[in-house]
Amino acid sequence: MGSHGNLNIFVGKFGLKEEIMIDPSMMRFRRLRRSLAIRELTNETRLSIEDFICPIFVIHGTNIKQEISPMPGYFQFSLDRLPEEVQEIWDLGIKAILFFGLPESKDSLGTGAYSEKGIVQEAIRIAKQTVPEIVVITDVCLCEYTDHGHCGIVENGEVLNDSTLEVLAKVALSHARAGADIVAPSAMMDGQVRAIRNKLDANDFTQTAILGYSAKFSSSFYGPFRVAADSAPMSGDRRSYQMNFGNAREALREIQADLSEGADIIMVKPALSYLDLISRARNEFLAPLCAYNVSGEYSMVKAGGQLGWLNEKQIILELLTSIKRAGADIIISYHAKEVAKWLRESRD
Repeated sequence: MGSHGNLNIFVGKFGLKEEIMIDPSMMRFRRLRRSLAIRELTNETRLSIEDFICPIFVIHGTNIKQEISPMPGYFQFSLDRLPEEVQEIWDLGIKAILFFGLPESKDSLGTGAYSEKGIVQEAIRIAKQTVPEIVVITDVCLCEYTDHGHCGIVENGEVLNDSTLEVLAKVALSHARAGADIVAPSAMMDGQVRAIRNKLDANDFTQTAILGYSAKFSSSFYGPFRVAADSAPMSGDRRSYQMNFGNAREALREIQADLSEGADIIMVKPALSYLDLISRARNEFLAPLCAYNVSGEYSMVKAGGQLGWLNEKQIILELLTSIKRAGADIIISYHAKEVAKWLRESRD
């Protein structure tokens, strides 16, 4: 090796190692950063409108489009206002929506979650009537429907795993019957994907896919969502069933379990504090990988933007690009509509 060269070993095609002599004086990375056109030409990670799922909160009432106080610029919609929202999302190029529903009443067993005339079931039908091609995904959980606010059946202060499974399966089946394309169990009960898959298959809904909230962590980033969905627990917390945020290996085990039970898509939630796990999941598993850019992540950016402390658009694009760069194929984000508008403008 000469005095001006360094020996570097790279893995080339077919896994063969290639030795390349590099002269440091020839390394000018800035050549590919000189202009916008060159930077775009060599960009490794690109956001696409088709990457996004847009969440929608639906409520009872008439002519309601109500801003969610800790989520500036995001709204709850009554069913009569839902068609215009679904149409706008579709016209922006976003192909999928995720429904969360706020029922008129709650009980200890969350029975409203699987009512044929439940808020989400009605929303599914309206969305499919408005845009038949749109992909309708539904959250399958009980926290919005129980008077105690937990994600499962509670007895003597404990959330019962196995008693909850049958209820979650009934919820998923009711969504499929209403026309949902994908059901997304988020309760973090062990065996929930298997229970739902068995229930769907037994009722001839073999084509209904499951998006597993596979690695869903117990996180403080969910605070604004709990206001939006009126789903905060009345007592205790969810750490007995949602994951410890310090556990990375356990997250991979949870993902593997969901896949073994029949999940079609896997998820890491939240996203920004868990980019390492998105990357590890991408390297470990071949299934489509979704990341949930959650409400607290949204609210922090919006608050900073309103205070003038940061450039909101640039921050949003950088954060979402980091999620995709980490390995996510799909991103659930409350920023979906505004990002879709920016991407369309850049195309034009």
